[in-house]
Amino acid sequence: MEPTPIFVETEYVLARLQQKNSVVVDVSNREHFERAHIPGAIHLDYALLIDGRKPAPGQVPDRTQLERLAGTLGLRPNLHVISCDDEGGGRAARLLWTLHLIGHRHASVINGGMTAWHGLGLPTTADPTTLPITVTTSIPGHDPSVLADRTYILTHLDDGDVVLLDARSPAEFAGDDVRAERGGHIPGDGANGLVPAHLVARGFVASDEIGHDRTSWTDESRTPRRPAGHPAEGIRLGVDVDQRRAATGGQ
Repeated sequence: MEPTPIFVETEYVLARLQQKNSVVVDVSNREHFERAHIPGAIHLDYALLIDGRKPAPGQVPDRTQLERLAGTLGLRPNLHVISCDDEGGGRAARLLWTLHLIGHRHASVINGGMTAWHGLGLPTTADPTTLPITVTTSIPGHDPSVLADRTYILTHLDDGDVVLLDARSPAEFAGDDVRAERGGHIPGDGANGLVPAHLVARGFVASDEIGHDRTSWTDESRTPRRPAGHPAEGIRLGVDVDQRRAATGGQ
C-alpha cells in the first residue's frame, strides 16, 4: 500500500466523502462546527489531544485518554482519518501527530483547512453527524520515534543529526513575549543548535539569533522529534513538522 499523504487537497476529500473507510475529523471550535462543517465530518474536542495540566498543558495525554481518542474515531487499520480546523491547521496537525504517536499512520490534513473549503464555496452542512459507538480497550500501537522528551533533547543538543526547531514568534523566541512558565528558548551551540522557524520560513538563519539564550522549559516537557521543538509552541510546531514531512515524502 502506498504511503498516506500528509496533506490532501479539497478535491481529494470531496471524492472520498461517501467512502466507508474515510472519516473527516473537524477540530475547529464547536460553535464553528455546528454552524457549518464538511458533510459527514465529525467534531473532535481539541482537549482530547492534550494533557491539559499546568505547567505544560500541551503534553501528550495519558494512555486512558488516548484510548478514548481511538474509540471516538473508531480507529481501525484501514480507516483514513482526514483532519481539518478553522485555525490555520495547527489543531488538525496535532491530531495527525497524535495518531502517528499511537501507531495510526493512515491520516492526513486538509491543505488550507476550513478556510480553503469555504473559500472555494464547497458544500457544508449544519446537520449533526454520528458514528457508531466504538468501545476500545487499547490503542493501535506506539511509535516512540515521533516523541522527544527532556532527556532526549539534553543528550542531543550537540548532535549534528538533530535540529531543534522553534515554531514560535520572534518575540517569544527572544524571550520578550513570555507565554510559558519561563521565556526564551532552549540553548543552542550556534552550529547545529536551535533554529527559529520564523527565520527558516524567510530562507535564512541569523547566527546572532541562534546563539541567543534565555531558556527554558520544564522537566515534564515533551515535543515532536526530528526536528524537535520548543514545548510551549504546541500546535504551531505541528504544522511545521507536517509541512517538512510532506516535503520529504513523509520522513
